[in-house]
Amino acid sequence: MLGAGGLDLATVGYTESEFFVSGTASAYQSAEPLGSEGLWTVEPVAPAEFTTRVVVRRPIDPAAASGNVAVEWLNVSAGFDGAPDWTFTHTELIRSGWTWVGVSAQEVGIVGRENAIAPLALKLADPVRYAALSHPGDSYSYDIFSQVGAAIRTQWHALLGGIEPTRVVAFGESQSAFRLTTYVNAVATVANVYDGYLVHSRAAAGAPLSQAPLADIATPDPTLIRTDLNVPVLTFITETDLVGDRLRFVRARQPDTSLIRTWEVAGTSHVDLYGLGLGDSDDGTGVADTGLFAAMSAPPNSIYGGIITCDLPINTGPQTYVLRSAVSALAAWIETGVPPSVLPRIELDSSGALVVDDRGNTSGGIRTPQVDVPIATLSGLGQTGASFCGLFGVTTPFDPAQLATAYPNHDAFVSAWNEAVDLAVESGAVLAVDGDRLRTVAAASDIGTLT
Repeated sequence: MLGAGGLDLATVGYTESEFFVSGTASAYQSAEPLGSEGLWTVEPVAPAEFTTRVVVRRPIDPAAASGNVAVEWLNVSAGFDGAPDWTFTHTELIRSGWTWVGVSAQEVGIVGRENAIAPLALKLADPVRYAALSHPGDSYSYDIFSQVGAAIRTQWHALLGGIEPTRVVAFGESQSAFRLTTYVNAVATVANVYDGYLVHSRAAAGAPLSQAPLADIATPDPTLIRTDLNVPVLTFITETDLVGDRLRFVRARQPDTSLIRTWEVAGTSHVDLYGLGLGDSDDGTGVADTGLFAAMSAPPNSIYGGIITCDLPINTGPQTYVLRSAVSALAAWIETGVPPSVLPRIELDSSGALVVDDRGNTSGGIRTPQVDVPIATLSGLGQTGASFCGLFGVTTPFDPAQLATAYPNHDAFVSAWNEAVDLAVESGAVLAVDGDRLRTVAAASDIGTLT
């Protein structure tokens, strides 16, 4: 059981396995108040036994593996394990030979909760298969995550099907990014397990270091990334994350260093149409690229067969393309020690609001053709409706008159789009292979051909 399916891994040369991992984990406490600078010193306390599960997706042929291993802290916001970073990045992971490991690090993913979207927590979905699982509580999630990373390094013959790991990288999105923020500051320098971190869509503060039934130890708001790490941290931020009411990462902005980079991406939302279903079945053939481009002109406001319906059309922005480039950049950074280029931050006015251009798209930040040669206004803000809709952003397609004014013919659109693609690839925002995909979908579109 792991969220939505859709992609037949065998068709892309991959296979999937599931393992139970058992051990004794510790919680952590700090003798001093946790400071905003993130330079925390913790000590292990209250050891407890656990049995959790991990899911491994790897190349069938070990010779096709790069040795890079992405270890995703599975997201439990919906009340069960989800793998948003697998969805957003798997196209790049597969074509570059990564192995992916999803970790059920938190208790909710195993036992569920009352307000879950669906009863898909492990013990609810299959009580027989998952009967042996036992989690002592989320105070132990950090050490459990460390121990899985260590097991990957020491038991790779079993866990990874004989693929020897060369770089083991921690991934986490949304609530998992909150956890990774705390992990980086509290545990990373103690455990020394991971070679780098992709912290995707975090808030201003981290998750609690400890919580009931142990002592409550909250993290400060803001929580910066500690600057004395010896491995790189790439923080990936959407418009929703930066200034959205529930996240407000802007309070935790900090300068880039030789081991810290923050990528803020214009036109993106905390989660978008690609992450909410379109990307689940993306097999890398280009069908999903065509679908995502077309959705900018006809965006839906409902997902998963109507399970969630929002008031406005959902964001159809470029997040997946930039996140794939972030994965590639982080791997190169770990391998060579050379950080990616410093990229511009999103522009804010004196009141802290997003600065937008005359077409309604945000100024500054990492640029893509979706916002520089737009056929819609793409925003991370303004969505309303049930459940998590406030995190899904908005797409407002241009009407025919706007399109005709901007692009008097198809060649004019394709020429401008391709120039923006070239700039995005040159800046490092988009990988060359995805630049080719973006050129193909624009050429095949009808933008500029309709009157």
